[in-house]
Amino acid sequence: SDAYDVRMKHWRVENLLGPSAIEWLNGDITDRDLVNRLVNEFKPNAVINLAARAGVRQSIDNPWIYYDTNVTGTLNLLEACKDAGVSRFLLASTSSVYGENKMPFFEDDPIDTLRSPYATSKKAAEDLCRLYRHLFDFDITVFRFFTVYGPSGRPDMSVFRFVKWIAEGEPLKLNGDGTQRRDFTHVDDVARGVVAAIDRRPGYETINLGSDRPVEINNVIREIETALGKTATIERHPVHPTDVVATWANISRARELLGWEPQVSLEDGIGSAVSWYLENREWAKNIEL
Repeated sequence: SDAYDVRMKHWRVENLLGPSAIEWLNGDITDRDLVNRLVNEFKPNAVINLAARAGVRQSIDNPWIYYDTNVTGTLNLLEACKDAGVSRFLLASTSSVYGENKMPFFEDDPIDTLRSPYATSKKAAEDLCRLYRHLFDFDITVFRFFTVYGPSGRPDMSVFRFVKWIAEGEPLKLNGDGTQRRDFTHVDDVARGVVAAIDRRPGYETINLGSDRPVEINNVIREIETALGKTATIERHPVHPTDVVATWANISRARELLGWEPQVSLEDGIGSAVSWYLENREWAKNIEL
């Protein structure tokens, strides 16, 4: 999608493909005919739906496109899998569904304090997965990702923005006083968690993938300052109405079912994000935020 600067996505695709035998097709999961054709043609052992319209704040401005992509798109994939006899389905959901729940967040907590159209669209996608388990005996894993960051990270997320602003000597726009906490999870850890679940036949399961160590935004800024050797110029703004005070994943289920443990420390993770930015600075500094 074009929810953020597509140059970042093109870079990822080019580096993912490289000399490998991966076949890439640029399409849209809201295109039902395309989805049906591909799933029927390849008949994969499993489908992993990482395609989404992401971003809490943007979803307020255009909730329709979030529902089209995250709900209708997921439905298209589930229907195509049903028709092709593919019963293993993995969905990337989000910690945003927990809203203002008590912490840490457990997978079985009620999710009825949602704060954005994005969160409600992902909850609806989860509900569809649960329904297809009930009606058609799918094996479903729903992952709830917590603040994923790392090299070539999303430019609408705090880590990329902070790195860019500090590196380029621009004001760092901070909502609130920076004491908000987020359960930052490195993309390498998230990828390992997804891969660990592919061959499971779980019935229906929801699994948090987080670091289990919430960090204040102020501390993240300090880590980036240290990695860059520069000091941020803070420009303070009011707390956004979609923001929550903190996120914190209980990851006992991931540990038990997947043998998974987050391995990348915040220091190393921030270091990887900063190194990537500096290596790609010539074009990355022009990424639209």
